[in-house]
Amino acid sequence: MHENFSLKPYNTFGVDVNARYFAEVNNVEELKEALDFSKHNRLSLLFLGGGSNILFTRDFDGLVIKLNLKGISIQPLNENEALVTAKAGESWHEFVMFCLDKNLGGLENLSLIPGNVGTSPMQNIGAYGTEIKDIFVNCTVLNLETFETEIFDLEKCRFGYRDSIFKREGKGKYVILEVTFRLTLGSHRIKTEYGAIQAELEKSGIGNPTIQEVSQAVTSIRKSKLPDPKEIGNAGSFFKNPTIPLAQFEALQREFENIPGYPNEDAVKVPAGWLIEQCGWKGKQIGNVASHKLQALVIVNATGEATGKEIYDFSTEIINSVKEKFGIELEREVNII
Repeated sequence: MHENFSLKPYNTFGVDVNARYFAEVNNVEELKEALDFSKHNRLSLLFLGGGSNILFTRDFDGLVIKLNLKGISIQPLNENEALVTAKAGESWHEFVMFCLDKNLGGLENLSLIPGNVGTSPMQNIGAYGTEIKDIFVNCTVLNLETFETEIFDLEKCRFGYRDSIFKREGKGKYVILEVTFRLTLGSHRIKTEYGAIQAELEKSGIGNPTIQEVSQAVTSIRKSKLPDPKEIGNAGSFFKNPTIPLAQFEALQREFENIPGYPNEDAVKVPAGWLIEQCGWKGKQIGNVASHKLQALVIVNATGEATGKEIYDFSTEIINSVKEKFGIELEREVNII
């Protein structure tokens, strides 16, 4: 247990804040000990995975627990499917690479997403036509009130767009210990119709891609568009792509002919990056904070010296300008502390 512990290395924005107490746990027993300490001292709790989807705007006056639970197991179901279970502390991208090395399909479109396995169901992470819910079986959680383990299946998790029960009524009530996915062992379902995957594969002369080649294409695209947090502080996409009523989209089309949209029944999803770019934010810097020069959806700690409040205030200015120009209110995807 550490006191007045710097969290700068533990958040991908590189914001320099302190935790009143900090503990890194490697198994459930150590986790329960840390939880006992927090209960005894009436401390607020915060669990950290990869620190890739969080913005600290202040010091944390409580106990931060870094989950370092590790381990991956494979249980074949039949000749074409297997259940793969990963502990919460496993790096998401390294887990995806592990599965691809074993020729296990289903996660390839989610390559190079930052963070750890344990936080993937919270966000229902997704990219290029795949979301966690598509291959999710269940997750084992620890009830923070009873200290009992529980199983949450697909229905119980109530997944939505970058959303789950763990961000709503279950927030602060559970910690995810491990996640199980149903992956393919053969006859993989290749998805290349989203984003620039097909074009990236064609550049390499690949017409009938393997899951490994899809992963390589996704990785290449992400590296070309998204900055490496090790080089410049960021949390990936800062905002959700808004979904608006069809009638509102059609009205916007009359004013902005080239506005992109992806219809879904009587609603349309609009790329937040496009909206932000149209408001002149792409590459714009104010003080220590900027919108990334290649992807307006990404806010960066441009100087490495930005405070969480500076980053938050910068995001507020973006929200206000998009609301003023398009009448659409962007929602932050990043968790604000």
